[in-house]
Amino acid sequence: MQQRFATATTQGPIQQGLPPTPVSTANTSQVPGLQSTTQSGQQPQSQSQQQQPVDRDKIYAWIQDLLNPEARENALLELSKKREVVHDLAPLLWHSFGTIAALLQEIQAVYPMINPPNLTAHQSNRVCNALALLQCVASHSETRSAFLAAHIPLFLYPFLHTVSKTRPFEYLRLTSLGVIGALVKTDEVEVINFLLTTEIIPLCLRIMETGTELSKTVATFILQKILLDETGLSYICQTYERFSHVAMILGKMVNNLAREPSARLLKHVVRCYLRLSDNARAREALRQCLPDQLKDQTFMSILKEDSSTKRWLSQLSKSLNEIGPIGPIGPNPRGGMLQ
Repeated sequence: MQQRFATATTQGPIQQGLPPTPVSTANTSQVPGLQSTTQSGQQPQSQSQQQQPVDRDKIYAWIQDLLNPEARENALLELSKKREVVHDLAPLLWHSFGTIAALLQEIQAVYPMINPPNLTAHQSNRVCNALALLQCVASHSETRSAFLAAHIPLFLYPFLHTVSKTRPFEYLRLTSLGVIGALVKTDEVEVINFLLTTEIIPLCLRIMETGTELSKTVATFILQKILLDETGLSYICQTYERFSHVAMILGKMVNNLAREPSARLLKHVVRCYLRLSDNARAREALRQCLPDQLKDQTFMSILKEDSSTKRWLSQLSKSLNEIGPIGPIGPNPRGGMLQ
C-alpha cells in the first residue's frame, strides 16, 4: 500500500465569509445533513418536478453534444439539472462513446488555473457541472466499479489540493468532495480499499482543519465512512502517526465548534471519535486526548436538539470509562498495530 498519510500540510484557514461571487453552489445531496442545490444555484427539484416526463430525445441529444466543444457547455448544464430524474443517466454517460473523455477534458482544462490560482466563477460553474455528472456515475451501482477501475477520482485530487480562499475554488473543492462522498455513501469495501491506496485521508484532514463549514462537513463524513469500514479503521490505527494526526485534527475541530457551533458537523466528529474507540489501542489513547468539551456541558444546547449525537457521545463516554485489556488491533489484512 502506498504510504501517503503524512503528505497533508496546514495552509491557513479558509475564510468563512466568502465574497458574493455569482458561482453555482456545489451539490451535496449525497451527504446526510446537507441541503443540496443544483449547479445553477437553484433549489433541489420538488417531487412533482421529478415526476414530470423526461424527453429522452433531448437527453440523447445533450449527451451527443458533449462531444461538440461549442455545444458542450449547455449540454453540461442541462444534463446536470436532469441527473436526479433520469435514473439511467449514469450508464448512458458511461457507455456513450467519448463522453467520459469529454468530462475529463473539462476537468483538465482548468488545471492551469490552479497555480497560480485564477479560476473564474464561470469556469468554476462549468467544471462543477462536469463534476456533477461524474458524481452521478460514481453513485450508480452499474457504473461505480468501472469508475473506480479507471481511477477517475484521482483526476479530482488536484482540486482538493487547492488552498485558495475565493468562492470559485471553495465550490470546486466542495463539488469534488461530493463525488468522493457519493462513493463512500455506498458502504462498499471496494470503494474503501481503493481510497486507502490514495491520499484522500490527508486531503480530507486538511480540509477538515481549514475549510468552510460545508467542506468540513463533507470531508468529515468521508473520514467517518472510512472509519466505519473495518479495513479503514485498521489502516488509520495501524501506526501512531496516522492515529495521532486524525485525533489532532478532530480535537482542533471540537475547539472550533465550541466557538462556532454546528450541529451537523458535531454529529460527524462525535461519530468519528466513537468509531475510533472501537479499537483497543485507540481507545486507550483517547482516554488521554479526548477534548474536555466533549466531557463537560459545552454542547448541551446542541445535544438537546440532536438525540443521535447525544446517544453517540454517551456511548463514547461509556466506552472510554470501561477498563479492559489492551490488545492488538483485531483482524488486519495489512498487519501492524497502534504502538
